Amino acid sequence: MALGRKNYLFAGSDAGGQRAAAIYSLIETAKLNGLDPQAYLRDVLAGIADHPVSRVDELLPWNFAAAQRIVQNAA
Repeated sequence: MALGRKNYLFAGSDAGGQRAAAIYSLIETAKLNGLDPQAYLRDVLAGIADHPVSRVDELLPWNFAAAQRIVQNAA
């Protein structure tokens, strides 16, 4: 996170820094839940357009990891 603090100085604006912090948090949360961050973001971004807005919580890293475990156990 020390690297992040330094990079936030060059985010361009306060909003840019907040967005960068949100992305860093999402990536770190994916790692904490045992997901590959790149694969997680790729899967979420590929399917988000067809996903119902009422079930957007299913795309959060901790729910996504649980769903992946269920699919793997079923296979």
